[in-house]
Amino acid sequence: MTELLDHGLLAPGAELEAVATGSTWAEGPVWIAAERAVRYSDIPNNRILQFSETTGELSVYAEDVEFTNGRTLDVDGSVIQCSHGRRAVERDRAGVIEIVADRWDELRFNSPNDVVVKSDGTIWFTDPSYGIRKPGEGHPGELEYGDHYVFRHDPRDGSVIPVVIDVETPNGLAFSPDESLLYVADSADSPAEGHRDPTRPPGHSIHVYDVFDGRLCKNGREFVAVQPGVPDGFRVDEHGNVWTSSHDSVQVFAPSGEPLGLVPVPEKIANVCFGGDDGRTLYVAASTTLYRIRTTVRDATAVLRGI
Repeated sequence: MTELLDHGLLAPGAELEAVATGSTWAEGPVWIAAERAVRYSDIPNNRILQFSETTGELSVYAEDVEFTNGRTLDVDGSVIQCSHGRRAVERDRAGVIEIVADRWDELRFNSPNDVVVKSDGTIWFTDPSYGIRKPGEGHPGELEYGDHYVFRHDPRDGSVIPVVIDVETPNGLAFSPDESLLYVADSADSPAEGHRDPTRPPGHSIHVYDVFDGRLCKNGREFVAVQPGVPDGFRVDEHGNVWTSSHDSVQVFAPSGEPLGLVPVPEKIANVCFGGDDGRTLYVAASTTLYRIRTTVRDATAVLRGI
């Protein structure tokens, strides 16, 4: 963590702290400011957990949730989350679930995994196949459109379009602070069997795309390779630095791709989010445990929205 301290990205004296445990595979954390809480998935146990900063206690927010994964806040403050079991992106408004999108061109999604909401209200999400291929993370099923894409849903007209089609296993995603770039993690740990297109970017990496007209992704290229393990969920801070999961640490990269340092974590990491009253606490969902560490930066999306 010394390098991050030297770059002024961690608060003086910051230490990683375990705040809640008891999950099997913790994923999809989001900060709920109104409740001063982090809400996150425990996918194999098919439940959603919530850690309260006010009480320091962990509670079960909901059970039998159809294997939710990643989540974020919509522009109205409601929670948008991915459901492996429903093969859908859904909205949770005070415990009432509404399907936002569950198919493209009459074909069902595979198992939406992670999601971000752009400032114009459009919903962008990744669609690998973990929920239909991996036991304990959803229900068996088929790849109805035959691949793994990143999609954009526009709630204003109901449209769903693919925006990234050249990532083998798209997972985490986030926009740059000005939303001119979209970062997408590829969690593939090896090339696809049999028919891999050599022009597709390799796994183990986060890729970056230029966003045109707020809706088209072009000029895809590798941003950084992440090792050990593969990148899963990540966040971008207000300065454009990328804070990504890996097998053994949260790794931080400058917008140029320069490594700035890392926060060692004793468990395999799935995802992260910024939270706390001032937005400068990094929460880390890692296997059985939710961790946190104090930083000096906030989430780019929160700053853009003035939250």
